[in-house]
Amino acid sequence: MKTYRQYSIATVFILVLMAGCTGNSSSDGHLEQVEAPFSASTLENSNEDGAEIYRPESSSNRIVESRNNAITNAVDSASAAVVSIMSRRVVDRPNDPREEFFRYFFGYEQPREDSNMGSGFLISEDGLIVTNQHVVGANPDEIMISTIYGETYEAELIGSDELTDVALLRVRENKAFPFVEFSNSDDILVGEWAIALGNPFGLFEDGQPTVTVGVISAKNRDFRPDPNNPRVYIDMIQTDAAINRGNSGGPLLNSAGEVIGMNTFIYTGGTGAGFVGLSFAIPSNRIDKIISQLLTSGSVVLDYDPGMEFTSMTEQLVYRYRLPYVQGLLVTSVNKDGPAFSCGIMPGDVILKIGDERVLSEMHAWALLREYDEGDSMEIELIRDNRQYETEMLLRPSIRAESSGD
Repeated sequence: MKTYRQYSIATVFILVLMAGCTGNSSSDGHLEQVEAPFSASTLENSNEDGAEIYRPESSSNRIVESRNNAITNAVDSASAAVVSIMSRRVVDRPNDPREEFFRYFFGYEQPREDSNMGSGFLISEDGLIVTNQHVVGANPDEIMISTIYGETYEAELIGSDELTDVALLRVRENKAFPFVEFSNSDDILVGEWAIALGNPFGLFEDGQPTVTVGVISAKNRDFRPDPNNPRVYIDMIQTDAAINRGNSGGPLLNSAGEVIGMNTFIYTGGTGAGFVGLSFAIPSNRIDKIISQLLTSGSVVLDYDPGMEFTSMTEQLVYRYRLPYVQGLLVTSVNKDGPAFSCGIMPGDVILKIGDERVLSEMHAWALLREYDEGDSMEIELIRDNRQYETEMLLRPSIRAESSGD
């Protein structure tokens, strides 16, 4: 009697024979080989009717195409417009005992200069570059920019605005440069892709800007002024795209490769641990407005005259004039021909709000005033004689300013 094992082996042997002999039976009982539906010959030639034979796409081509997406396309289109910026300024420093040591033993003095490194991006074919004011500093003696192609050029400072942290440069070279275009930052969506390009830690020497990707985490973020920092950041774009030292001044792109903001700073929450997922960029609409004035006059000025002068509230002012102990602006003088007088503001008033924003300092007030244009109406909340009032100021040039121009 045959065992189960013997039957199993025999069965497997028969199945193997059947699997190896699959084919069509001819009339004489012999097996004929069946050709594969897409043999090498049929793939390379047309059929008898001249119809094109289907050729399946190779897997390698499919993989390459799948790697190209909106982000890689955006990076590819904008990278050539990103530049590395190095600025230097000679400074006067107090005498240092070490100076005498270097001069006596080595015959030279320690260099007395400050240098900054950051990023920027070209916005026109004739070499206009946008960056942060803190990248170029105040009154730089030399500004050098480097492109991704390894070219180095000298640039001149057309104008800068410390309050908004925006600077405009121009390359001193008569040639056509690649550039990027601004997008409407008011149209950005929370959750959409955000692509940061720049030169963190001076790694730009390898010829390509560093790319980090995240999403728009929030918009219209305001940062209150630091008493030790004159800059005021309003309506900032928040993203989780990594921003590190040297990224300042680089572009923040959308998935179409358009500039929606300029990378400016990170927030560490006081941990001192570097990037923690909170990066901030100046919105493109604000940059466009600032550089338009820098290109025209080299500085940023209001196109209207509020018709008043003011200063930040301090403890000294509170005690001296017996004012309410609040944050705000003390109005020191009012032009009788200006908008402030027309809406009822008087010297001694304490302005609490401009629009919907609580005013914290004089610098903060000037930043808020830049949000308005001639012809706008500005709501103001103030305190007078310990009573709170609201008024509306129609922004226009003062009559005195208009007549002086004739």
